[in-house]
Amino acid sequence: MKNDNTFARLINLIAGVALLVGISIEVLTGDHQSYSAWYMWLQLAVCIIFMIDFAAAMMATDNNSRRWFWLNLLFFLISIPYLNILSWLNVVPHRGVAIAVAALPLLRSFVAMGVVVWWFIAGKVSRIFVAYLFTVVCFTYLAALIFYDYEVLVNEKLHGFGNAFWWAWMNTTTVGAAIFPVTTIGKVLAVLLPSLGMMFFPIFTIYVTNIYNVKAGKNKK
Repeated sequence: MKNDNTFARLINLIAGVALLVGISIEVLTGDHQSYSAWYMWLQLAVCIIFMIDFAAAMMATDNNSRRWFWLNLLFFLISIPYLNILSWLNVVPHRGVAIAVAALPLLRSFVAMGVVVWWFIAGKVSRIFVAYLFTVVCFTYLAALIFYDYEVLVNEKLHGFGNAFWWAWMNTTTVGAAIFPVTTIGKVLAVLLPSLGMMFFPIFTIYVTNIYNVKAGKNKK
C-alpha cells in the first residue's frame, strides 16, 4: 500500500509539473487569444490523472468514503477539465474567463506538488517553512503568468515576462512596482498579491523567531 501511495504521489507530481510547464509555454509563446490544441490535450490528460487519483483515494478509505468525498470535494472540482468541456460544447469563452478556468487544474497541480514536497521534508518546522515558501512562489508565479497574459497586448510598460514576474514579486513583498495594470484582472491582482504577502510574511517571522528560541533554549541547557 505504501509503495502504491508513493507511486501515486510521483505520478501526480509529474502531471502537475507537466501542466505547469505546459501553461507557461502556452502563455509565453501563444497568441493570447485562444489555447493551442496541444495544450488542450495536455490539460485533459492531466485532469484525467487527477480524477483517477481522486477516485482511487476515495475507494481506499475505510468505511468513510462518503465523508471523505465531501471533505475533499474541492480537489475533485478543480480537477475537472472545464476548458475541454467548453470546447466540446463549442462554447468559446472570453480569454479572461478561459485563463481563469485553465488555472483551476493548475491549482490542483500545486496541491500535488506541495504534497510531495511535504512528504520529503522531515522536520515539522521545516515543513511549515517549505510549505510557506512553496505557496508564495507558486502563487506569485501563477499571478505573473496571468498578469502577463492579460496585460502584454495592452500595457505599453510591460516588456516581456521578466517584467511581469518582477511586478508580481514586488507586489507580493508590498514594495510595489513602476508597472501599473490597465486591465481589470491586473488591478485585482495588484490588490491580491500585497494581501497575500501581508498574510504570509508573518509566517516567516514566526519561523525565524522559533529557530532563535530553540537555539537560545539549547544554549541555556
